[in-house]
Amino acid sequence: MPEGDTVWRAANTLRDALAGQALITCDVRVPRYATVDLSGSIVDSVVSRGKHLLIRVADVTVHTHLKMEGAWQIYRPGERWRRPAHQARIVLATEDSVAVGFSLGITEILNRSDEDSAAGHLGPDLLGPDWDNTLAVRNLQAAGEQPIGIALLDQRVMAGLGNVYRNEICFLRGIHPRTPTRSAGDLEAIVDLSHRTIDVNKNRSTRVTTGDTRPGRRTWVYGRRRKPCLRCGTPIREDLLGPDQLTERQIFFCPSCQPLKIGRH
Repeated sequence: MPEGDTVWRAANTLRDALAGQALITCDVRVPRYATVDLSGSIVDSVVSRGKHLLIRVADVTVHTHLKMEGAWQIYRPGERWRRPAHQARIVLATEDSVAVGFSLGITEILNRSDEDSAAGHLGPDLLGPDWDNTLAVRNLQAAGEQPIGIALLDQRVMAGLGNVYRNEICFLRGIHPRTPTRSAGDLEAIVDLSHRTIDVNKNRSTRVTTGDTRPGRRTWVYGRRRKPCLRCGTPIREDLLGPDQLTERQIFFCPSCQPLKIGRH
């Protein structure tokens, strides 16, 4: 699933293409909204909130979420699309640009006054102009016995982290992802690291957490099962962690650098 930095870049790309421009095409290929036509309306703004995208047009908001397979792409009028047309969920075009949302997990048209129904539950946005470190720490503290590896993915705690970042942050703080949040040590340092790590990557198409841009060395543990830890050489392990079986995601960790200490306070 794309993480907050990917969505932040998508919002910037869409803003450059659409904001301040009149739509000449609005084709929503979702049955519930198939009759919606925003042609002739000006795109007021495009913003990201965590992993959500909000395109504000006239008195409505086009709310989309990429989920696992989604992507927004920008084309010139008449240019051939790089993905099959049957994957398109919405097409918004101006005289100069065509924005196509492919395989979007969520595509809905909301009244502006109803935006909170889509994004109001989110915690502080790690890449937002209103980022609130103090509130994020309080939210994380409230996770209590919940494993830190689950709490970091909870968008109600802070919005934007995905599976890559949760694994990398746990490694950098020397914490096993299964460690209860109350026992995970300095939560303020965890939140600060989360913010700094995603912020430094927001303008990169290739995510790097090690400072080494060479293939195979860009992340400390994520995607490195059985490969030697870049710090101590111990083989990286892989497991699953989530609130339930349906939402379990891969965790990667170094058993030497990240020992599981359930009783640590």
